[in-house]
Amino acid sequence: MKAFDLVKTNKLIFTIDDLSSILSISKESAKVTASRYVKKNFLIRLKNNLYILSEKIGTLSETELFKLANLIQVPSYISFTTALSYYNISTQQLQGVIESAALKRTKSIAVSNFKFDYILLKKDFYNSFILTNDFFIATPEKALADITYLVSMNRYQCDFEAIDFNKIDKKKVTNIIALTNSKSINFWNNLCKRFKI
Repeated sequence: MKAFDLVKTNKLIFTIDDLSSILSISKESAKVTASRYVKKNFLIRLKNNLYILSEKIGTLSETELFKLANLIQVPSYISFTTALSYYNISTQQLQGVIESAALKRTKSIAVSNFKFDYILLKKDFYNSFILTNDFFIATPEKALADITYLVSMNRYQCDFEAIDFNKIDKKKVTNIIALTNSKSINFWNNLCKRFKI
């Protein structure tokens, strides 16, 4: 069965062009094959022209899940409590949920036992992220600033008690928050007083 040729490649994701090349079939045949493999639950369709092996999704490392999150919605970067948990700054992390900041839309995408949450940020506030291990992620300060901004706007919930503020550079967060609005700035100032940051 040609499907096993896909398993042998050890690729994280596949496009129609990948299927065409790996299976030595035309692009049109690859589209039909992809559709058939999705129906047979051999492949999972992540979005238009992006697939993953069904057997692989449950075995992905955190790094691979973050890469996948970046690919499902472009552009995006890992942020919020997902990023703070990655940096060991927060003990709050929803099991199986990968949160990202996005420029296009707020959206949740369920893939097997995982949920990829994308939260829209204004273009002016879409910054302070880095590329590490082949995925984009907010700096610790930016992740906290993203949370602060959204909580102040009643668009996100966070257990601030779960955050180790000693691992955060207050000045960096303050500089990032300064790019938002007075409501977020006031919220951050109150957090600083409350947690003696």
